[in-house]
Amino acid sequence: MSPSVLLGRRARAMRLVLVLVFAALVLRLVAVQEFSHQHYAALSASELTQTVTVPAVRGGVYDRNGEVLAETVTKQTVVADPLLITHPAPIAAALSPVLGVPTDQLRAELTENSGFVYLAHRVSDAVAAKVTSLNLTGINLIPETQRVEPDGLLAQPVIGSVGYDGNGSGGLEYQYQSLLAGKAGTKSLLEAPDGVTLPGSTGAAVAAVPGSGLELTLDESVQYIAEQALGAEIVASHAQGGTAVVMDVKTGDILAMADLQATSSTSGSSSGAAGSGTSAADTSGPTLVSSATTLPPGVEQAPSNTAVTKVYEPGSVFKLVTFSAALASGHITPNQVVQVPGSLPMGQYTFHDAEAHGTESLTATSILAQSSNIGTIEVAEGLGESRLLAQIGNLGFGKPTGLDFPGESEGLVPGPAAWTGTSIGSTPIGQDDAVTAQQILDAYNAVANSGVYVAPRLVRGAVSPSGSVTAAPPSPTRRVIDPTTNAELVSMLEAVVSTGTGTSAAIDGYTVAGKTGTAQIPDPNHLGYIPGAYVGSFAGFAPAEHPVLSAIVVLDHPTPIYGGAVAAPVFSTIMAYALHHYGIPTTAAATTSASSTAVGSTGTITVPAGAVTEGP
Repeated sequence: MSPSVLLGRRARAMRLVLVLVFAALVLRLVAVQEFSHQHYAALSASELTQTVTVPAVRGGVYDRNGEVLAETVTKQTVVADPLLITHPAPIAAALSPVLGVPTDQLRAELTENSGFVYLAHRVSDAVAAKVTSLNLTGINLIPETQRVEPDGLLAQPVIGSVGYDGNGSGGLEYQYQSLLAGKAGTKSLLEAPDGVTLPGSTGAAVAAVPGSGLELTLDESVQYIAEQALGAEIVASHAQGGTAVVMDVKTGDILAMADLQATSSTSGSSSGAAGSGTSAADTSGPTLVSSATTLPPGVEQAPSNTAVTKVYEPGSVFKLVTFSAALASGHITPNQVVQVPGSLPMGQYTFHDAEAHGTESLTATSILAQSSNIGTIEVAEGLGESRLLAQIGNLGFGKPTGLDFPGESEGLVPGPAAWTGTSIGSTPIGQDDAVTAQQILDAYNAVANSGVYVAPRLVRGAVSPSGSVTAAPPSPTRRVIDPTTNAELVSMLEAVVSTGTGTSAAIDGYTVAGKTGTAQIPDPNHLGYIPGAYVGSFAGFAPAEHPVLSAIVVLDHPTPIYGGAVAAPVFSTIMAYALHHYGIPTTAAATTSASSTAVGSTGTITVPAGAVTEGP
């Protein structure tokens, strides 16, 4: 075969191979473009598309009159794209005085190998405007939500807080997280390989559903007065802390719940310091819009709602249990005379009264009014263990209050199995029991409510994003003291305030009923009590003949130690304001037994301007 023929065959073969290859490429291209293009487009998009969460607007928290206690607002956050910044030093120098961030820190952030860096979260509107006016290349503002409290830290232990992640981290904010948070949405964004969002790349989106708000039972004005009066007395009595709670007798609505503690210095409270101004780049907590609710210097909000989370031995305020059971059983009458010795040996212990005395003849009313431990023990001995323990449970001790508040304690009440030879002496006078302030108030509120226990509540209803309110169900009730016994008990508690240990709780123009308490503090490390450490308290209600409001005040480690000296005056100040605030008519002539000295001896408590009279 000639060379030319051989070359011709090879050329034809090569052309055939090229035709076949080209045909295969055409077929593959047709297959990709016509039959598989959606699959490959999806793969391409999946490498560039990022689905991001769109947070829902958190529902607000309001007082019973619609005043905002906490809400979510949109603030501006300063961010940078270091990839667009060629001269970081002058930009850092320009931003430093505006953001309140050191120049060196900003320079380091502006030189990061990233297309997105946070410089300052949730700055004020004034700072955002200054950043915009600088017109710096690579510096931008993006919206970011923030929880703010227009009244500063008013009622913070109750309301709780919201963490940096936007979730409730304590109090009602945590308890009602699912209701307040709403439902987050989503949206799809296209990003370059370096993580920078491509302009105009927003894809499919699912709208976020705003959260519902909470309408609380708290009254902003009464809460303010409670915190001011309690704070003044903590400072004046050098107490470590204190609690004050005010309730609506009929509904169980908590109108004020104050929980404060002493600060390590007297330069001012945490709310006062924060209220004086926050840094432009502050990310530590809520923005304080108003300093009007600044606490007295030397006190601050407690870290938790101690009214329901902290237990203590109540002391003489617990005698309500003993006398209510004894009256109901017919073991005593208010005017029955009891021989009360100067001391009462019981096992290895000897019980005494606060003041030394010989044998006295006292009526049951006088025993309660003078808070005689020995007389109360004698009443309890005649009553018996089983009836006393039954009444403890009947009045709600050792059981949940129904608030279901995060960290709430049921208290510690020894049952029959834990009863010892001296329990009939210690339990009736408020020793060996660990209760919360709210549980004590619930028992006194039952007496104020004609012997009907009403569960406390903090939430009146849920507020929809549109503003409509769905009312919470009314608090459950149950009778715990028969009407005849209850009327006798109210009269005996009035004597405590008119002639007994609680005269400093009196209020001009109103009759008051209640009981003082002074209790030793158990030693957590050894058997017995801490020398010189006491809790002083007062629980009661007014007007005594037609009760509308009940309240309790507890002071931790006060000096002087007695509840009648430190807690009763605070009760008087708070209750007097609340009665006038709600327009409750006076029921008695002015009395000289009413406390004429201001709480903490620091002057009268000032009523906020614009306070209105409205029903609880």
